[in-house]
Amino acid sequence: MRRSVFLTAALTSAVLALSACGGGAQTAEVSSTAPTDRTLKLAFLDDPGQPPDPDVFYAGQGLVLQQNLYEGLLQYAPGTDTPEVQPALATEWTASPDGTEYTFTLREGVTFHDGTPFDSSAVKASFDRRAAVGQGPSYMVSGVASVEATSPTQVVVRLTQPDPAFLSYLASAYGPRMISPTALAENAGDDHAQTWLATHDAGTGPYTLTEASVGERYELEAFDGYWGEAPYFTTVQIPVLNDSSALQVQFNEGDVHAIMYGLGASASTSYAEAEGVSTHALPVLQTEQLYLNPHKGFLTTPENRTALLQAVDVDTIREQVFGGRSTPATGTFPANLLPEGTAPQTVEHDTGPLEDLVATLPEDQKALTIGFDASNDDDQTVSSLLAAELGALGLTATVQGLTTSQIFGYVGGDPTEAPEVLITGAWPDSGEAFSWAHIIYDGAGGLNYLGCSDDALTAAIATASASSSVEDPAAWAPVGERAEETACWLNLAYRQDFMVGQDWLTGVEEAHVVTAPTSLQLARLGVQGAS
Repeated sequence: MRRSVFLTAALTSAVLALSACGGGAQTAEVSSTAPTDRTLKLAFLDDPGQPPDPDVFYAGQGLVLQQNLYEGLLQYAPGTDTPEVQPALATEWTASPDGTEYTFTLREGVTFHDGTPFDSSAVKASFDRRAAVGQGPSYMVSGVASVEATSPTQVVVRLTQPDPAFLSYLASAYGPRMISPTALAENAGDDHAQTWLATHDAGTGPYTLTEASVGERYELEAFDGYWGEAPYFTTVQIPVLNDSSALQVQFNEGDVHAIMYGLGASASTSYAEAEGVSTHALPVLQTEQLYLNPHKGFLTTPENRTALLQAVDVDTIREQVFGGRSTPATGTFPANLLPEGTAPQTVEHDTGPLEDLVATLPEDQKALTIGFDASNDDDQTVSSLLAAELGALGLTATVQGLTTSQIFGYVGGDPTEAPEVLITGAWPDSGEAFSWAHIIYDGAGGLNYLGCSDDALTAAIATASASSSVEDPAAWAPVGERAEETACWLNLAYRQDFMVGQDWLTGVEEAHVVTAPTSLQLARLGVQGAS
């Protein structure tokens, strides 16, 4: 009981301090009128950290650029609660009985932003370029044996072996995007045009990139030759701001028209009660994830890591931070990827094991750092509450904000340079279970930030991916069980994309894609009453 009272007091102090810093949950006063120049104003919190090159970009912030500049053969339907693959630059497709050959019929009348036509040769060039660049999302084409342009409007993709996730990759926000072969050839340099595509684009999307000043601002212009419906907004301005407070000030003054991410609990409540604002808690395959570093201090054993995970009061943290913008995390995979109960998260809250462990630790192992995504107020609040919980149990936790580039820099880097604990949102590359398991739990996964590698877990992923399909989700239950035994991760909440817009802005929910958090299909946005 004494531990409980002490912990409750510490948490209350942390919440009060955070509320004071954020100005509490007073109702926001927003003043704005719809623009008459068809310019949409958004903003980034810190720079995206990676260029909007579709074969390089593998982050969250900045996805809105890639999603609106480029298109793939397939896409996930917008405005849905669960992932649904639908046509994009391919209008239809068939698969061979053995699942190793896919034939795609291509959309006609599509033009790249450089004015050249899209056809089957562009599909081959785009697949080849992704493999040659070899960055994070290149694994999606690693199983491609060949791409054959059988006619200008038909292409055949052959795989080395059946892959039930292949169509999901093509629809993924990080999947292969079509890039003009002419632009790639003319700007190839010695890096497959990576330098050029850091500040230019060569896609087929509804917008083209007109400015990319890293750390300062980005700008898009509507593409006159777009094959689909023309966007209402002809210009999109996205300056890079320093923090969430600055973003909110500009939104309240009408200088920003929508906030797509980065609002903490206090700000979310404030906008939910404000006049002149529309708020949206949108479904997304995203979790609030706690990572433990198995390479530092007392966290080098699964038993010690388990003790720390058990000490985390998940329910209290979720309710304090996310409230109505999340649901309880009951599984080791994101919500809507697997049927409820397939891969349950079974860690039960118990501070005793960690308190007993701390009593045996030398003083130099009682201090640890909790890193968090500095662009997200929720992550900061979670980190502060967690620091208070651990402090009540005898540990000294320092909270440290990290940029997107810092966090991704830990992948493949020296894990001893990373913090002992990392708090950040995580989501799968596409809408099926393998994607989550591969990027989070695999030793070489693109979101396995702290380098937790376990041979048994890797083997479980390989077994599930070889024996299952999207119609056989039960095969992934052993993966979730082994991931929990590894004790490197804890799902704190099933997050939702909380976005706010000026009340004249229409189409937000219709423009949101469940597999692409913190982003919108900008061509679907408009102004109330405008044509």
